Amino acid sequence: MSELKTRPTASSVDAFIDAVDEEHKRADCRVVARLMAEITGAEGVMWGSSIVGFGSYHYRYASGREGDFFEAGFSPRKRALTIYVMAGFAEYEDLLARLGKYSTGKSCLYVKRLADVDLDVLREMLIRSVAYIRAKYPGVA
Repeated sequence: MSELKTRPTASSVDAFIDAVDEEHKRADCRVVARLMAEITGAEGVMWGSSIVGFGSYHYRYASGREGDFFEAGFSPRKRALTIYVMAGFAEYEDLLARLGKYSTGKSCLYVKRLADVDLDVLREMLIRSVAYIRAKYPGVA
């Protein structure tokens, strides 16, 4: 069984954000970091070299694979700010309809600028996602 490569590190979240090239992305990262810290009740931790994660949970699949991952996280990628919504988007059609300009992957919300989305809607999406993860995987680490 392969081992998960994205793991928490001791690297500084503040130094990572300070090194983001574009000022608007740095500012957006700071806003998202405050929001995720508030929702999870956890401080940001670098997961790998480019993801800031908040909170953690332990998962175990029927296949026997298990590991730890963050409850919510983000990464300032070149094309967009990637916001990790660990619960996915199947249950969030109501929120996505009101969010603004974005695109999605399986658990990734891609936003060019936070100014393009409704932060109250984003907050609600993250609150619901963290609640889902905590209910599905009790005993948050």
